[in-house]
Amino acid sequence: MSMLAEFKAFLLKTNALALAVGVVIGGAVGKVVSSIVADLIMPIVSLVTPDGEWKQITAGPKGEFKIGSFLGAVVDFVAVAIVIFLIVKALMREKPAPPPPPTKDCPQCLEKVPAAATRCRACTSPLG
Repeated sequence: MSMLAEFKAFLLKTNALALAVGVVIGGAVGKVVSSIVADLIMPIVSLVTPDGEWKQITAGPKGEFKIGSFLGAVVDFVAVAIVIFLIVKALMREKPAPPPPPTKDCPQCLEKVPAAATRCRACTSPLG
């Protein structure tokens, strides 16, 4: 078997191609989610906070505790998590199951048979 054929078999057998596509799509979705958070949500957060530069807040005698930076990372994480949750929820919305096909009961054996059937599939008695 040639190396190209082995590689093709590997891709198809191990779902490596599906994984690669998932990684590429995940990267693209990550960019969109990051843009939503940075360009739409964080400006609103900055308007709500008393100081527009709230990510620059520090504590300690030399400003070694970057509280604003930490809080900014937490807010970014929560915003990204919420946006991803909403996107996944919208994409994974369950569709209602189709109704089952109409059936009727066989008068002889009480087996469920399709409504259009003329004979029972279990006991072969005619259905009227």
